[in-house]
Amino acid sequence: MEFRKALPSDVDEIWEIIEFAIQKRKEDGSKQWQDGYPNRDSIIHDIANNYGYVISDGINILAYGAVIFDIEPAYENIEGAWLSSGSYIVIHRVAASLHSKGMGIATHFFNYVAQLAKSKNVNSIKVDTNFDNLAMLRILQKLGYQYCGEVYFRGSARRAFEKLI
Repeated sequence: MEFRKALPSDVDEIWEIIEFAIQKRKEDGSKQWQDGYPNRDSIIHDIANNYGYVISDGINILAYGAVIFDIEPAYENIEGAWLSSGSYIVIHRVAASLHSKGMGIATHFFNYVAQLAKSKNVNSIKVDTNFDNLAMLRILQKLGYQYCGEVYFRGSARRAFEKLI
């Protein structure tokens, strides 16, 4: 498996993965990603700003996520407390391909991001998810992310987590 920056030529395949994830969230009864976000423009923006990362098996993209080495404005107003106050990486829009079912690909994605953070001397990863995204909540718990409180995106509360590495 290869962890790499997403390329403009990857947009169509990434968008298929996001559409699959949107449908999966809906089937699971989640309200997350059911309001037109993320959309194709979100992916194009991620790639243009060097935020988009993928895991590829050399043929197919197996996972996508935005990895942001910048302040997330919504994280500045947490209802709770972060574990740290220094620099951090933000992970948004993680989605796994149908081709990766059963591979634990989201776990691999988070582990690759942790390696990337260490290589850049960043010791904190912050992430948020919807309260009803049970799959992501299980992954975060399994990987040792700690619940820190709630943040708000587009008027909705989201559960916020941090992991010190």
